[in-house]
Amino acid sequence: MFDKILIANRGEIACRVIKTARRMGIKTVAIYSDADRKALHVSMADEAIHIGPPPANQSYIVIDKVMEAIRASGAQAVHPGYGFLSENSKFAEALSAEGVAFVGPPVGAIEKMGDKITSKKIAAEAGVSTVPGYMGEIADGDEAVKISGEIGYPVMIKASAGGGGKGMRIAWKEDEVREGFQSSKNEAANSFGDDRIFIEKFVTQPRHIEIQVLADAHGNCIYLGERECSIQRRNQKVIEEAPSPFLDPETRKAMGEQACALAQAVGYTSAGTVEFIVDGDRNFYFLEMNTRLQVEHPVTELITGVDLVEQMIRVANGEPLSITQDDVKLNGWAMESRLYAEDPYRGFLPSIGRLTRYRPPAEVAVEGAVVRNDTGVYEGGEISMYYDPMIAKLCTWGPTRAAAIEGMRNALDSFEVEGIGHNLPFLSAVMDHPKFTSGDITTAFIAEEYPEGFEGVALPEGSLRRIAAACAAMNRVAEIRRARVSGTLDNHERRVGEDWNVALQGMDYDVQIAADPTGASVTFADGAVLRVAGDWTPGDQLATMTVDGTPLVLKVGKISGGFRIRSRGADLKVHVRSPRQAELARLMPEKLPPDTSKLLLCPMPGLIVKVNVEVGDEVQDGQALCTVEAMKMENILRAERKGVVSKINAAAGDSLAVDDVIMEFE
Repeated sequence: MFDKILIANRGEIACRVIKTARRMGIKTVAIYSDADRKALHVSMADEAIHIGPPPANQSYIVIDKVMEAIRASGAQAVHPGYGFLSENSKFAEALSAEGVAFVGPPVGAIEKMGDKITSKKIAAEAGVSTVPGYMGEIADGDEAVKISGEIGYPVMIKASAGGGGKGMRIAWKEDEVREGFQSSKNEAANSFGDDRIFIEKFVTQPRHIEIQVLADAHGNCIYLGERECSIQRRNQKVIEEAPSPFLDPETRKAMGEQACALAQAVGYTSAGTVEFIVDGDRNFYFLEMNTRLQVEHPVTELITGVDLVEQMIRVANGEPLSITQDDVKLNGWAMESRLYAEDPYRGFLPSIGRLTRYRPPAEVAVEGAVVRNDTGVYEGGEISMYYDPMIAKLCTWGPTRAAAIEGMRNALDSFEVEGIGHNLPFLSAVMDHPKFTSGDITTAFIAEEYPEGFEGVALPEGSLRRIAAACAAMNRVAEIRRARVSGTLDNHERRVGEDWNVALQGMDYDVQIAADPTGASVTFADGAVLRVAGDWTPGDQLATMTVDGTPLVLKVGKISGGFRIRSRGADLKVHVRSPRQAELARLMPEKLPPDTSKLLLCPMPGLIVKVNVEVGDEVQDGQALCTVEAMKMENILRAERKGVVSKINAAAGDSLAVDDVIMEFE
């Protein structure tokens, strides 16, 4: 077995590989850029080597720099993780020439399957059903428009060397092809150093289901079930689960056998994933093969008990697989939620900054429940603009799908993140969505269910009552503490009353509180009584309580006259007032937000790539105004209504902060 492995990656996947290597008794070497000097993977590894400036194309994807680090460390093998150089055949060749083992497939398999254009051709020749498309290289936007017309709209524009949603666009008409083609080329060049683009038919209402394969150099290949990855946004997976709620055993077997046949046809070894789209009749079509470890691999590990990183290392060491297809049993259900540094209330645009608070739920592995959190960050660390915005992968396991979902709901409610925008509220909203809980999902789920974007969750009345009761009880605890403050006036005693008014989400509840040593009984005006118990004390930012015997987890912040409460995707201002205070509050005028309808504001910290208009131009609803790049993604900002540009405050190359004014309109 290897003594030392270098991990040619960063963030959570580097930390993930380090954990398995450590358990196997293998020393690890981390590499890092200037931006990652204090990163978690650097501190976790046995040694770390600096490889350059923050941009990936000057550090993590520069083969020569990574090779220098390998030589300096004396590492015998390299695990590439995902992204960066993980599917770069030139990197694998360089390792081979150096006599260093690549913890991944052979160069030939990477070249045949890692390139999406070539893989489609091979799959078609092997008799695998594929989606109609144009697999050749495309010269320019005009040719892209011509090809798209021949295929038929809508089409998917994809980077040949892409992954993680980078370099991908859906186009429904000619103008969108021209815009999408150039943006995809730019993103592909910046992220992968390869700007080749191909176009294929976009199949509407599909499910995205992928098969995990594992092969060795001794002719053995097995599949470890499937993962349902249909909850996607901007072609990037957000929530994954295993197994799929849609597949039957016959379809699973057919897809698995086809995936293995394809892997063996190209001499594949190591872990790999064959991706399919599946229609409503369970017809499946080959999309691509990812010749690396997938981001969502933990859900497969949770239902099979197989450590995929360990298997990859053993295969790279020349060992045969220790398990056969008959040994693979799917046990229970697993969910994975990707926690991203992006603001769901601003169209999911990237958010960067310092994690002033980062408290994931406790990782547990007990009978009937598992909580696992794969992460590469820590409290006080920074989310950089240079890399992918993923903070963590929160996973849960349960004996049934319903149990795994309920475990995820509670884990998300317990996850504390402050300092940046993040998608925790959105993830919680999906877990409670009837379509998701029923398993009736497609890749269009987010676009269909949140067509105007995410604006938070409106909780049902029953949930509001539970939160109101909890907040009334918490307020009583806070009032008692305030009443006991020393230094009060002589002969003056502050009494904590029993009558209160709780206002939240447009609802108003008059309540009475009767407390005792084990909790409080909260009586509503209609006579309903809710029993609240918990050990919350003022200052705690997480309240773990029970209301009528049912667990309730709340993220708690202090606001004037009450609490900021976040629970199940809702962000609530909860005011707890005396009856007289509530009466006066109803007379207060509502403060209106400022009018920004004549301004184009920068929705995230980023770099202006292009300004499409000039002062005096008349713009139409939906017209592209400028392009902002952040976290390797280009975002086209469009006009929300017809108008005339009166002032432009930024130019290409300018770096802007959130809400900086880019341009103004008459």
